[in-house]
Amino acid sequence: MRGFPDPETGEQDEALLAEQIAAGRKDLFRLLIQRYQRKLYAMGLSFFHNREDASDYTQEVFLKCYRSLGSFRGGARFSTWLYRIAYNTAVNGINRRREYHSLAEEPVSEENPESQALRRAAKEAVQEAVAELPEKYRVCVDLFFFYERSVREIEEITGFPENTVKSHVFRAKKLLKEKLEGF
Repeated sequence: MRGFPDPETGEQDEALLAEQIAAGRKDLFRLLIQRYQRKLYAMGLSFFHNREDASDYTQEVFLKCYRSLGSFRGGARFSTWLYRIAYNTAVNGINRRREYHSLAEEPVSEENPESQALRRAAKEAVQEAVAELPEKYRVCVDLFFFYERSVREIEEITGFPENTVKSHVFRAKKLLKEKLEGF
């Protein structure tokens, strides 16, 4: 039987959940917020690079998601459909502002000072290398490595053809390898 959420695993049939919310069970929308809020906020930070704008962005994405739930047909995974909304919202926002910052720029905390220093040095090298990538490469790299989206999902999210996504990820990896070779 299809259901949501499984208290043991946290998994849920999001298509059924979206159906139920669209049919009037508005109280269930909190389950989607709980599941995706941190991921969308992180995506907002990668695009807007400040907490206030990332928070506004997250709310805007959830609002658009809520209003569009009736159009979700289940042809793709719910997360892919949601990330498509999130990506388009971010692109529209950065087109107004013309800025994009990679998720690789986000801070990581460590307890050990030595590990923290090594991580910081590596992070700075990666940030510098990623910052030099063309924006279309950075977006694909972020979605592929940091959001663990498949090539097909990145195609659906960005609208880039599948082979273009593969090419962008491949070229970005090659450029990053060259830039980070001496590190």
